[in-house]
Amino acid sequence: MTDRSNEHADPRGAIKDPDEWVTGDEPPTAAQESYLNTLAREADADVPDDLTKAEASKQIDELQAKTDRGQ
Repeated sequence: MTDRSNEHADPRGAIKDPDEWVTGDEPPTAAQESYLNTLAREADADVPDDLTKAEASKQIDELQAKTDRGQ
């Protein structure tokens, strides 16, 4: 039997650059804000006000690297 689960997968991968998100200019989700605040506390960092969803995602990536969380 052939596995076709990835037959229509995006060849670039499932993860898009936040700058390409259609909803990237929207406010961050509640989950993003919560996780971002958790990471910021652990990293002793400040979270800028008025981030967009895409900016929050990038900030999360940076703080994950700083705190050795996630990736």
